[in-house]
Amino acid sequence: MSVIYLLISVSLLVAMVFLVLFIISVRNGQYDDTYTPSVRMLFEEEEKTNQEKNN
Repeated sequence: MSVIYLLISVSLLVAMVFLVLFIISVRNGQYDDTYTPSVRMLFEEEEKTNQEKNN
């Protein structure tokens, strides 16, 4: 039974470490999209209808 407690505590510790590392990487901009803005000008925009322009 003590092995289960040990494994649960170790798994929670590993999960917390991964959560902290994920939060740090998000704050540092690791997941920012740098590709889409450079090719956004190549996409064609759909023309708006009069009804969409009035709203």
